[in-house]
Amino acid sequence: MSPSPEGGRPPREAAARLALVLGAVAVFLLCGEVVLRALAYAPERFKSTACLVSGDEHTLLDCYPSNPRGYFDIDLRTPAARERFHSFAPRRYEVVAARAPWAVEFRYNSRGFRNAEVGPHPPGVRRVLVLGDSFTEGQGVKEADTYSRVLEKQLNAAEPGRWEVLNCGRRATDFPGLLGVFEKALAFEPDLLLYGMVLNDAARSTEFEARQTYVNDWIVDRGRMLIGRPDYAPGFFDSRLLAMIQDRWESYRIGRETARWYRDMYGEANREGWQRTQSDWLEMQTRMKARGGTMLLAAWPLLVGLDGRYPFEDIRDTVARACAALGIPYRDLLPVLSGRRAESLWVHPVDRHPNEIAHRLVAESLAPVVRRLAESE
Repeated sequence: MSPSPEGGRPPREAAARLALVLGAVAVFLLCGEVVLRALAYAPERFKSTACLVSGDEHTLLDCYPSNPRGYFDIDLRTPAARERFHSFAPRRYEVVAARAPWAVEFRYNSRGFRNAEVGPHPPGVRRVLVLGDSFTEGQGVKEADTYSRVLEKQLNAAEPGRWEVLNCGRRATDFPGLLGVFEKALAFEPDLLLYGMVLNDAARSTEFEARQTYVNDWIVDRGRMLIGRPDYAPGFFDSRLLAMIQDRWESYRIGRETARWYRDMYGEANREGWQRTQSDWLEMQTRMKARGGTMLLAAWPLLVGLDGRYPFEDIRDTVARACAALGIPYRDLLPVLSGRRAESLWVHPVDRHPNEIAHRLVAESLAPVVRRLAESE
């Protein structure tokens, strides 16, 4: 007699046990589907953001599909907003107003900076030049709430009229572009350079850039934007359970690839680009020293994992060691923002630039450091 499967159990008993297990799994999945439908679950999706720019490029609107915190003070659907901004894009305005009606206004000076026109350096005034990308420019944040403006208020609160802070941030600008911005801004005769570093600022070698595929950089969450699609709503026959599993898997996959991309940027895969970045930092510090001033590098964290699971501790150490080797004063901003829900510091659920709360916390932490450095030079 041949041995029966399942350690001697008859085939019918083994089949019955398998059917029981499969049935239990089916019931579990069905219950999960029922619960998710009862909760009206659907992966969170948002209409895409947009920009409107004036013909002279001195005014820009960052436009958002919703206003969850009530912070955005321009509604493009109102008659007043149409009267002011319709001329920016006569053919696109109504489309943007329907898709992303909530906006923040940006005004740029003749040099392309989000700052008032800059005159000669006033005697007896310490001038701080703030350099950086969209974090510094203040994407999604009103000008008065940017860390440059709040820092200026903090400094002048203790010494009225003694400080001037210039916001020379430019969105979508990395090295070597930031070095070019710095060289142009030297005409403002700064006493101190404050560089607001973000992890995606580093120069990239040609080989490194060519190898990169699209990743969500954890700053603008394009994965949850409905770009070129109608409003998202699952159909009756679409599985909510399957949608949840796919959404979680996609978030995990993108997070893994994004983390690898950033780590590679500061490692062997981008050695040439990282070395060029450090050379640019040293160039800025040398130029400031020649003026009798100095440079402060303030490193913004990406607004993820602020609850103690920050994924880029190794890059923090790499940047800190580089600054020490180059003789550049360094301020790590992660401790300033740690312990908070990352979402509470985002401009919008699909725009993870720092909001006005993050800008204020950073400015308050930088004020004593900037004052001490300026007085020591």
